[in-house]
Amino acid sequence: QVQLVESGGGLVQAGGSLRLSCTASGRTFNNKAMGWFRQAPGKERDLVADIRWSDGTTYYADSVKGRFTISRDNAKHTVYLQMNSLKPEDTAVYYCAASTVSYRLQVDWVSFWGQGTQVTVSS
Repeated sequence: QVQLVESGGGLVQAGGSLRLSCTASGRTFNNKAMGWFRQAPGKERDLVADIRWSDGTTYYADSVKGRFTISRDNAKHTVYLQMNSLKPEDTAVYYCAASTVSYRLQVDWVSFWGQGTQVTVSS
């Protein structure tokens, strides 16, 4: 089992920045990829960004390219999401995720979820 603990959400004005952190504990050596999904009220849970644990290859949704940066600290088993130039449409609950079966995160391939952290961007 792997436990994912998130931190860093909050309320910020449009144009501001936040950094999310997610630390994995437990049997982390099987993780192939980690990343972040987000879910706004009444909408599906969508992938924001992920990172391949072995070589750091990253993926970003088109909506966040150029504004968000995902990174990892292997020694701390931690993944970060630096979010800059935030927009009101970025408002959502952000979920950390890890997969032991795929190098690319999709909802059906997520092995472990974090509890979620609220990000609210005011206009």
